[in-house]
Amino acid sequence: MKRKITENLLQWKNKPSGRMPLLVYGARQVGKTYIIREFGGLYYQNVAYFNLETNQTVSSYFSDNIEPGRILRFLEAESHERIIPGDTLIIFDEIQSCPCALTSLKYFNEQMPEYHIIGAGSLPGVAIKRENYSFPVGNVDFITMFPLDMEEYLWALGEERLCEEIKCAFTANEALPEVLHEKALDLYRQYLVTGGMPRAILESIETKSLLTVPDVQNKIMNDYIADMAKYATNTQSVKIRAVYNSIPVQLAKENRKFQYKLAQRGGTAAIFGEAIEWLDFAGIVLKCERLEHAIMPISVYRDLSSFKLYMSDVGLLAMKSGIAQQTVLSAGKIGNIFLGAVTENYVAQALANKKYGLYYWTNGTAAELDFVLQKDDEIIAVEVKTGTRTKSKSLNAFVEKYNPSYSIRISAKNFGFKNNIKSVPLYAVFCI
Repeated sequence: MKRKITENLLQWKNKPSGRMPLLVYGARQVGKTYIIREFGGLYYQNVAYFNLETNQTVSSYFSDNIEPGRILRFLEAESHERIIPGDTLIIFDEIQSCPCALTSLKYFNEQMPEYHIIGAGSLPGVAIKRENYSFPVGNVDFITMFPLDMEEYLWALGEERLCEEIKCAFTANEALPEVLHEKALDLYRQYLVTGGMPRAILESIETKSLLTVPDVQNKIMNDYIADMAKYATNTQSVKIRAVYNSIPVQLAKENRKFQYKLAQRGGTAAIFGEAIEWLDFAGIVLKCERLEHAIMPISVYRDLSSFKLYMSDVGLLAMKSGIAQQTVLSAGKIGNIFLGAVTENYVAQALANKKYGLYYWTNGTAAELDFVLQKDDEIIAVEVKTGTRTKSKSLNAFVEKYNPSYSIRISAKNFGFKNNIKSVPLYAVFCI
């Protein structure tokens, strides 16, 4: 599957100077290993790949001495490959399983920067084991990888031309032809079911059906549960699972602010704070914080005690919540309150993929705006609607208080611009 991260990897490879070892982070099953190995095959003469979780011979070699020259000689012998600067891509997969390998990147950067090295891993090991080793701060580049966004999903379906039409309509604020608009909405609703996990999308493409997609998603979720047990103590893992399992219940409430009592009766920030941080570091959840004031820079006006938690993949939320596929696919015809939560989760995932910080705004109990973005020197209000009914007191209250240059309304309506509000269809959030 074509992924946008490939362009980032290519920019890293072609840096004229100052290129450091690269760490590609992200939740399990988002496609890190596949895309990095594919990138190596396309843009290098050869690839020296090492899985540090399964290859204990390599992992143990790092524990004795991490001098780069010594390590390189061993890696050549292990892989039966000449490792040539600029021509060979060295891949350390599951790097969080070998803290010494992570530390070694500092010395590769300082002593042998001509070698191209990518380390890939999920965040749990790095977040939890950080105290046990020296993290190579300032000696590595970072990329965070997310599930496929809506545009990448359309690419996977062979709908590149539709993507171009959507991007042109977004830029011009001109409505798509109705037949294309309806087609894109149907594909968006399929995406809500499959989500952006490559294995789930591949299952739907190969079977030409959505029926077995939940089976794949359930296996992915079991991998997450296994990580919770592997990279945390027994006491921590119980709390982490409690928080994670409570997310659909949290989002089903009219007030979607995270409530500790919904994770466990009598729950508090002291009990669950570390578990929430673990999930956030792991890339398994997305944290959206409340803004006390929507003025620049918005990050300094966040209320650390009030936040929402979304799942990193909307398909996993749909599966875990148990919402029927036909309800999601018929969203334009069947009303369902939880669809609002699914839609919000989808938008949060798309914005996070675009590197926006996730914030929402409330005005006491009278108004709540779904998202507030800071883009360059502008503050942008973002309102999310599941269908075509778009009246909102909350957006009006925000505009009256802060007078942004324009606002964005995401809904099932076609593109347009009216009353200083840019209308963005649900399938086009990747354009923002």
